[in-house]
Amino acid sequence: MATIEQFEDIEAWKKGRELRRAIYHCSRLGAFGKDFALRDQIRRASVSITSNIAEGFERGGNKEFIQFLANAKGSCGELRDQLYAALDERYVSADEFKSLCG
Repeated sequence: MATIEQFEDIEAWKKGRELRRAIYHCSRLGAFGKDFALRDQIRRASVSITSNIAEGFERGGNKEFIQFLANAKGSCGELRDQLYAALDERYVSADEFKSLCG
C-alpha cells in the first residue's frame, strides 16, 4: 500500500480544490457576486475544506488528522447549507446546485 507523502495527493483534497474553483466561479457572477455576505461566507467555507485537510495532514499524527478531517466535513455541511441559500435566492440553478452538492 502506497504512503501519501503530501496532502496534494489526497483525493478528498483534489475534489475539494475542484469544488472551491466552482464555488469561486459561480459566486462571482450576477447578483451572487453582489451579495457580499453570502459570497464571502461560501468562499470561506470552500477554502476551509481543503485547508483543514492540508493542515491536518501536515500535523503528522493520525489523531489530529482525523480531527481536521472532521472539521473539513463540517465545512462541507456549512457549504451545502449556503448553497441552499444561493438556490433559494436564485443565484444558482437547480442543475448547478446538484452539480456543486455532488
